[in-house]
Amino acid sequence: MVETAQATAVSAGPVTPATPLQKTLALVILMAIGSINYVDRQLLSLLIEPVRQDIPLSDTAFGLLTGLFFALFYASMGVPVAMLADRINRVKLVAVACTMWSVCTGLCGFAQNFWQLALARFGVGVGEAGGTAPSLSILSDYFKPEQRPAIIGLYTVNGPIGVFIGISLGGFIAAQYGWRMAFFTVAILGIALAPILWLLVREPLRGATEAAAPSSAHEKAPSLLSTIRIFLMLPTLRLLLPASGLLAFVSYGLLNWIPAFLMRENGMALEQLALWFGPAAGVCMGLGIWGGGAIVNIGVKKSLTAYAWAPAFSVMIGCPFLLLALFMPGWELTLILLLIPMVSVVMYVAPALALTQNLAPLRARATATALLLLSFNLVGIGGGPLMIGILSDLFTSLGSQNSLRWALASTIPVSLLAMGLYIMMARTITSDHETRRIQTGI
Repeated sequence: MVETAQATAVSAGPVTPATPLQKTLALVILMAIGSINYVDRQLLSLLIEPVRQDIPLSDTAFGLLTGLFFALFYASMGVPVAMLADRINRVKLVAVACTMWSVCTGLCGFAQNFWQLALARFGVGVGEAGGTAPSLSILSDYFKPEQRPAIIGLYTVNGPIGVFIGISLGGFIAAQYGWRMAFFTVAILGIALAPILWLLVREPLRGATEAAAPSSAHEKAPSLLSTIRIFLMLPTLRLLLPASGLLAFVSYGLLNWIPAFLMRENGMALEQLALWFGPAAGVCMGLGIWGGGAIVNIGVKKSLTAYAWAPAFSVMIGCPFLLLALFMPGWELTLILLLIPMVSVVMYVAPALALTQNLAPLRARATATALLLLSFNLVGIGGGPLMIGILSDLFTSLGSQNSLRWALASTIPVSLLAMGLYIMMARTITSDHETRRIQTGI
């Protein structure tokens, strides 16, 4: 029965090459749904200060709600949902997942205490597990390998777009109508997008864009253990998991707490946050994610080591500016200096995702991506916001008046450790690509 379902899922895709219009439509709609994914994920981080006025919670509690509690359910469901995506219609799976996480986002607006918020966040995490990995698998079957770094970089701009929408639209609605209405509004947007994806995007044939015949797409999807073995066998992927996980730790930690830092320690009002920080964060992170993919796209023409050197150099550039920004008086100068680290802190995303797509078997791409996202989520979303919240409470208990400043500064050593791992990875990328080419005949 399982093999029959697999064959049906494969045959469901178009047998003729996708047209440019179909490719563009798939990319645009998946980007839109991915953007809503990030809005729903990050909205609570934006609204920490307004929510605190109705539901008094510590920074550690908000670290749990925005980080670990969400990440545990997101990560635990990510791999099984991705394995399902390697076996059934991925487009319909993403549409159903979008509906689920949007409904649970709306439930956040009804919460009256910590545990009600936590339960709603659990639901958001479970739903969003069906978003990114299946979407990347779909796009990899619409676009050729040499196009993927730039396309995946463009797709992952949904994160900055979601940050922009969440901060600007969410901040405006929260300032005018209250924080609960902000949750209701973004929930409605996601519920409206799901049927558009279902109806307008076609499920592509697996392996249709590979040099090898698409017949390899009809092979049985490998087991979870077999896919994990790929990561254990290839040194590049063994290094990529902790390196990208540590940078996710930093990027999610900063993204979740910078709004509260600007409001609490730099005197920025919610309306100013929506007007200035929202566009700044969206544009800068968009440049960083897209730029990381674009730079690698250019760099790999000379050397595959660009997959490692681009993230490593981004850390070198971003850390000094972050340190300066945290110690500037007033939110205006702080925000100006934060522009550079907000670009550099996310340049690792597209290279990491594209590298995983290139080194994974055709029938395990969603699962392989989910394994990478497991590192992003458990270490990044689960660890970064929580650690900063715990350190902020710790510094407060020690009498510090600027506890968030010191908590955010603690991410710099983590970035430097990740940089060292990327430098090590530069030594293995070329040989691992050759190993993968020999194994597949591509």
